[in-house]
Amino acid sequence: MDLDEVADRLYALPPPEFTAARAAEARAAKDAGETRLARDIAGLRKPTVSAWALNRAARRHPGELQELFDLGRELRAAWEEHDADALAELTRRRGVITGRVSRLVQEGAGLSSAAAAEVDQTLDAAVVDAEAADQVRRGRLVKPLSYSGFAPAPVPRGGPAARKRKPGAEDEVAAARARQEAEERRARERQEAEAVYEEWRDAVAAAAQEQRARAEKVARIEKKLAKARRKLGETEQRLEVARREERLARARLEP
Repeated sequence: MDLDEVADRLYALPPPEFTAARAAEARAAKDAGETRLARDIAGLRKPTVSAWALNRAARRHPGELQELFDLGRELRAAWEEHDADALAELTRRRGVITGRVSRLVQEGAGLSSAAAAEVDQTLDAAVVDAEAADQVRRGRLVKPLSYSGFAPAPVPRGGPAARKRKPGAEDEVAAARARQEAEERRARERQEAEAVYEEWRDAVAAAAQEQRARAEKVARIEKKLAKARRKLGETEQRLEVARREERLARARLEP
């Protein structure tokens, strides 16, 4: 058993099953004497619903996802080469392929509108960023991804130099980029906080369920104990009566 093997199993599970399965895997590693592995397993983060849907798609629809990743590679290359015609065609294909993959990811997942938006956000990140694409491909996401830079978009013929900017336009672009990055950072922080909250909420629910089960067991034991004590008292009374009668009988035998 190693961490990669366990992680592959865990991140294939729906979020409601993750916490209990992770605890079982960590316990099995600990029982096998692999203390460090047990700690590493216990540290695996529970995925959000949108991350789970993407992880599931990485296992069920690898071919469709690869088509999206390939398009992203072509799109990035066209952007670097300032090929406006290629960018226009790839951008058109991007909309079609991303829409198809998004539907596959969401199919049967029961996602909310917010989670569906996170899926689309992650797919967009995978198109424009090779590292994001690799994370989606591995199928071990714990939260949705976002891209902090500017996504490739069609450029005029002649490349960026052909675009005439008004005075102060560069400052406006920098300010817009700073606002975008700040908004995305806040969104990531909120997503992380929500993931942590959901994990602890599940942990509280599991602990409360275990506490109720143990309390019921203790109540049953205490009831049996009370009954046993009552029977013990009755037995002690009979023993005392028998001893008293035995003494009286012995006394009558004495001359």
